[in-house]
Amino acid sequence: MTAPEDATEPQVVRAVEALLFLSPEPLTFERLCELTGDAPGPVQRALAALTARHGPECALEVAEVGGGWALRTRPDVAGVADRLRGRPPEERLSPAALETLAVVAYLEPVTRREIARLRGVAPDSALGSLLERGLVEAVAPGARGPGAASRYRTTPEFLRRFGLADRAALPPIERFELTGPEAEGIRARLASVVRSPGEDDDEDGE
Repeated sequence: MTAPEDATEPQVVRAVEALLFLSPEPLTFERLCELTGDAPGPVQRALAALTARHGPECALEVAEVGGGWALRTRPDVAGVADRLRGRPPEERLSPAALETLAVVAYLEPVTRREIARLRGVAPDSALGSLLERGLVEAVAPGARGPGAASRYRTTPEFLRRFGLADRAALPPIERFELTGPEAEGIRARLASVVRSPGEDDDEDGE
């Protein structure tokens, strides 16, 4: 005999699809359960069904990104969608910005001094570009006390831009898109760096 909840699953699939379509931001699994009023099992099966429905042949995909689930256009049709919205395509990040972003992503939270030490140059310009694009953000020193340095971490926009579900989904540093002349050096230093507890705590505030 078919379980009662199975009979309602097509409606759960429709409800989840509608929510993903309407939401401008990724929805967490818990939020989807709350909004649909359904148990985790049916919602999980609905996500699996929608992922299969929107296969590689479709222009849309259901993806776990930025800490939640989203129904979005596939990267290969993003240019067409941008023309419809009258929005210029996103500019590629410069090699310097990518190197700085890699340092932040793999070591976060990280100070300017730590970034400069790994890259060998002051990160102000590249870090400013990343802050402006919303890919990184400053973390207030808080309990670290007066004069402690601000640290920087990636944002949900970083996860969305790079198609990552969470920070645990970061690829090995060898596969991170570093293209500048110092790319191999940055990869090697990031792969081997070991940060000591409390290091750079005495850096002047910004």
